[in-house]
Amino acid sequence: HSSVEYFNINNVTQMSDIEHYNFDYSGTSMKALTMKKIKITDMYFSQDDLYEIFADMNITDMTIADSEMIHMLCPSRKSSFRYLNFLKNDLTDFLFQKCDNLAQLETLILQKNKFESLRKVSFMTSRMKSLTYLDMSNNLLRHDGAGVQCQWAESLAELDLSSNQLAGAVFECLPANVQKLSLRNNQISNVPSGVAELKSLEELNLASNRLADLPGCGGFMSLQFLNVEMNSILTPSADFFQSCPRVRELQAGHNPFQCSCELQAFIRLERRSGGKLFGWPAAYVCEYPEG
Repeated sequence: HSSVEYFNINNVTQMSDIEHYNFDYSGTSMKALTMKKIKITDMYFSQDDLYEIFADMNITDMTIADSEMIHMLCPSRKSSFRYLNFLKNDLTDFLFQKCDNLAQLETLILQKNKFESLRKVSFMTSRMKSLTYLDMSNNLLRHDGAGVQCQWAESLAELDLSSNQLAGAVFECLPANVQKLSLRNNQISNVPSGVAELKSLEELNLASNRLADLPGCGGFMSLQFLNVEMNSILTPSADFFQSCPRVRELQAGHNPFQCSCELQAFIRLERRSGGKLFGWPAAYVCEYPEG
């Protein structure tokens, strides 16, 4: 109960026992708390006694990063959190399951943790009615598909799933209203047609995957920006622009393109459409056999 509004704690080691403590947060002035590199030396205590202190804070922004945190409780009452950042901890799929008290949360950063199930992540967000940005990059996420249903927050507009273990089945488990999606550095070899209906998707990053061709836009009719750098594309499909009429910027560098007339026609068509090309060779010479 002080006038402090923004409090940062860095490089702290807990040396003594942790015990339960009832704290009244009413009338406090704090708006944001940042904790980084917190080391707990004695693990023989009730986890709830520790995490309850933070879960029930009446602040809008909280960061607990690089602290080997293994869990966080759902707030015991309707929370005022709008921004939560748990970067580089040991959090798992159990986080915030069936949690109804984070309805005001807008930004959730869970980069560099130990999440494995994309389906469970989707259900975690389903009760976060205001969530617009979710960062799940650098985890251990997989999705096997096979008709498994996912349920995301309808408000989710930007999702980062880069640097996980996702394959093409990920397109069966994506938020319907997402506008900006990163699947960079995964194990995607193809984008299945007729699976995902992402009518609001404007930006898609598929760099550093295993694509052998440019994906079609059958389910992404609003797509404007596509990144397919560092894949295995030899010759892009000639009907790409027929299925992707709104794409105006394409990044496709560091692919093993083969010189062909189809590739030259593709580049000519891209330039004629007024879009931007990044990473394509400047010119190609197509040789035709005599006669």
